[in-house]
Amino acid sequence: MADRHPRRWLILGVLCLSLLVVVVDNMVLNIAIPSLIRDLGASTADIQWIIDAYILVFAGVLLTAGSLSDRHGRRLGLVVGLVVFGGASALATLCQTPGQLIAVRGLMGLGAAFLMPGTLAILTTVFGEDERKKAIAIWSSVLMLGALGGPTLGGLLLEHFWWGSVFLLNIPIAVLGIVAALAIIPESKGPATRPDTVGALLSTIGMTALVWGVISAPGHGWESARTTGGFVVALIALVTFVLWERRVDEPMLPLSLFRDRNFRGASLSLVLLSFSAGGVMLAITQYLQFVLGYEPIRAGAAFIPMIVTTMAFNGVGVLVDKRFGARVALSAGLLLVAGGFAVLASLDPADGYLKLAAALVIIGMGSGVASPAAVGTLLGALPPERAGVGSAVNDTVQQVGTALSVAILGSVLTTAYRAAMPSGTAGPARDSLGDALGVAATTGDAGLADAARAAFVDAIAVTSLIGVVGGVAAAVLAAAVLRPKPATIPAGADPLSTEAETGTPLSTGTPRGPAGIERTY
Repeated sequence: MADRHPRRWLILGVLCLSLLVVVVDNMVLNIAIPSLIRDLGASTADIQWIIDAYILVFAGVLLTAGSLSDRHGRRLGLVVGLVVFGGASALATLCQTPGQLIAVRGLMGLGAAFLMPGTLAILTTVFGEDERKKAIAIWSSVLMLGALGGPTLGGLLLEHFWWGSVFLLNIPIAVLGIVAALAIIPESKGPATRPDTVGALLSTIGMTALVWGVISAPGHGWESARTTGGFVVALIALVTFVLWERRVDEPMLPLSLFRDRNFRGASLSLVLLSFSAGGVMLAITQYLQFVLGYEPIRAGAAFIPMIVTTMAFNGVGVLVDKRFGARVALSAGLLLVAGGFAVLASLDPADGYLKLAAALVIIGMGSGVASPAAVGTLLGALPPERAGVGSAVNDTVQQVGTALSVAILGSVLTTAYRAAMPSGTAGPARDSLGDALGVAATTGDAGLADAARAAFVDAIAVTSLIGVVGGVAAAVLAAAVLRPKPATIPAGADPLSTEAETGTPLSTGTPRGPAGIERTY
């Protein structure tokens, strides 16, 4: 078990501050899209690449960044991430063309790839197992806090300043994070090993190609050369990466990590949870603006019930985990998420916001209960010397799950929308709700607008059913795969007195059957 650091809660505050810079930036960028189109002359394709350039670099470099942090220092990796992210944010304010901003967003993705796993890796090394999930709950709440405050703060800036002002937010946070990290956070490293250059190169190529194929699919088709080429390169590179990591003496990602049931189960549960949520949340954003007619800032505020509930139930998740174990907490949270999607599947065009809010609250409850258990279980299964690359695995599986969700569920949403539209509808109106409303506004065809809104709500119902299946599948997986860890006798403790206090027989590290186990970490 990791030793408790005397300044661990202060260190957690610095880690949360460092994390905030990434969360706020990603949220305010969505609010800034109309301003980028108007002031920077960005096309729809440009906007897509401004978003995707970040995702490509971030997902592609995560494993390599985590491995480098283990080798050279996790605090160093965190500081490097803050320097790169803050510097790229300053450059973003100077961009004059969409192409320049796309390049800078890629640089921001590089900074985030060092920053994100660095925060979790340091958290893992300074907190003991008994406090780690509580710390993760606080860490997760900061994610929600950034998601809550980002759009509002970004909207206020855009109302009074130019589009580049949203990136200025990152600079003081990054500077403060760098100073605090150097002053407060202790350096930690894994054992000195030879660099696995081949493994780093193969993982970067493979993950970048995989995300490339996924994000290309909605716009270019699953059978296009662009999409299939990405998947073929990803398959070759990732299979070669696995073969290489199995034979090299000092691999950057020890595949033995995946032999641990808890690591494997938590990873797969996070993939299924991210897959269920990503595409459906994208559909809800369009529902708010195109069906309910909300302005962007009001649409962002519509997610407040889910965000607040998630923050509140992070604490509930820790209590459930402590009382009943991670398997119960994770399974119960995932079933709640599935229940929220089931409410969405019953959505009707006449329902308005209240039913949607109820669904978001249930999803928030489930996410709050499940997240500390999932992330804590994954990190708790890591050996201390692999905290960096293991934390990167956590971020990678969530990024891949979300990217796949947006691509696959986005295609399902589009297909279901087309199928629900009246048979006589042709042209762009049959492909997109936004286009249909544009055509209806131009021609004065109110019937087309009503039919398009109804078809889109039907499509959300179909897509939400996939969210239900994904949530239930993840819950079943968690219940079947996760296993409690055997309790161990703390150094210097009296086994008999400890057993008498807890009422649970303890072992010295070897399982003693159902009576000799404690909760999962």
